[in-house]
Amino acid sequence: MSSSPTPAPETASAGAPSSPAATTPDGVGPVAGDQPGRPGTTPAAADRWGLLLGVAAFFIWGGMPLFFPLLEPAGALEIIAHRVVWSLVFCVVLLAASRSFRDYVRVLRTPRTLGVLTLASLFILCNWTTYVYGVLTDRVLDAALGYFINPLLTVLLGVLVLRERLRPVQWVAIGFGAAAVVVISTGVGGLPWIALTLACSFGVYSLLKNRVGRTVGALPGLAVETTVAAPLALAYLGWLTAQGQSTFAAHGTGHVLLLMASGIITGLPLLLFSGAARRLPLSVVGMLQYLGPALQFAFGVLVFHEHMPAARWAGFGLVWVALVLLTVDGARQARATRLAAR
Repeated sequence: MSSSPTPAPETASAGAPSSPAATTPDGVGPVAGDQPGRPGTTPAAADRWGLLLGVAAFFIWGGMPLFFPLLEPAGALEIIAHRVVWSLVFCVVLLAASRSFRDYVRVLRTPRTLGVLTLASLFILCNWTTYVYGVLTDRVLDAALGYFINPLLTVLLGVLVLRERLRPVQWVAIGFGAAAVVVISTGVGGLPWIALTLACSFGVYSLLKNRVGRTVGALPGLAVETTVAAPLALAYLGWLTAQGQSTFAAHGTGHVLLLMASGIITGLPLLLFSGAARRLPLSVVGMLQYLGPALQFAFGVLVFHEHMPAARWAGFGLVWVALVLLTVDGARQARATRLAAR
């Protein structure tokens, strides 16, 4: 997804692990200023508007398997290169229009933050490339699986990297997720490497974004990440042109506009999600994150008619059980925390 598809989930302290961070297919979680609710609006109005924005964002991310095939005959690498370049253009235009260009410049002038976002950029490039490759090679279901298991991997990274202590239900959920990978691998005769690559790259990306905390907004963050990646993307596009292999100007105006639109497809849901995160409780945002992979799963089965043997159904079923356990446990923990704070 995103693909797409982003993020600074708040770090839980050791010994008090949070529920899975609400992240998007581009790794975006609540960022600076993206607090639930909005001054000047009633809670009900804020929730309705926030829910609309959130659903719209995840519908775009979930619908990306329908968009990327339109960019053929461009290959995955050419698509990603254009996505980087046009995302940067889109971000710069919006930053200038919103008079928040100084936030972008501030990040570029902060060595530590720039270093973390540079590393994050490498992982999101890996994620985007794997996702587009999966879609173009008729493995949309593997891509959906990757984003379904990402919350489980996020919890596991909390143990391995942040030294968090998990609750028993969280360990059970991770066990179900591991069992799902084993079942699918055994049934289809190989590891679901696309799903695992998406989950791992996105999990590490989210962890890195976590390191910069709430100091970098969603739009400036994406602008910096694409700025870092732009020289590599432009170099690759230049090489394709020199080799006579570029599809950009070789397939009509429609193809040009679609490649340019990849920047809007990347940035628009990010802005919608940012607006939703300011208006909705984090628990609701966390539930919305399953909408994207659910749509991808539906497209994989109903639109692309990908093969669903019994082992794959069983594997997805195990993952869904794990996510239900994780979600219910997170809701209970959040309720207990609220009651304790009274």
